[in-house]
Amino acid sequence: MKRFFCCIIFLSLFSIFLSSCATTGRSSVSYLVHGPKRYSIVKTAERYVGVRYKYGGTTPEGFDCSGYSSYVYKINGFTLPHSAQQQYAKGRRVPIKKAKPGDLVFFRISGWKISHVGIYLGDYKFIHAPSRGKRVCYDDIRKDYWRKRYAGTVTYF
Repeated sequence: MKRFFCCIIFLSLFSIFLSSCATTGRSSVSYLVHGPKRYSIVKTAERYVGVRYKYGGTTPEGFDCSGYSSYVYKINGFTLPHSAQQQYAKGRRVPIKKAKPGDLVFFRISGWKISHVGIYLGDYKFIHAPSRGKRVCYDDIRKDYWRKRYAGTVTYF
């Protein structure tokens, strides 16, 4: 009987080990660590990965960057302005090293004005509606393109 339980425990631990090796490109935001609202924002954001970009778009028929972030937040009970500049101005700034999943990351694509926003996932990853001809996707702030244009992070929590 003791041998049977040892075997069961070993198989359980082995299966947990194997499942932790899988990578899906999705975030690993923990409900317990970050809380239900942040978790819900990230899960809502992930639901729309693959939706096409549409300038001025605010629905799953097509999103622009700020339409996407405001839509995801709206589903979760928040009201955000539509423009990236206004979303940045209205939120509370936090350093990127203290950013948590569900916060918003902002970029200056050209010039000094805030012109792009994404939803932070943790570990420098974010989801956003990039630009015309593309679709909502995962990205990394550490990539040269984004790192050079990073303007700041805000939280609404």
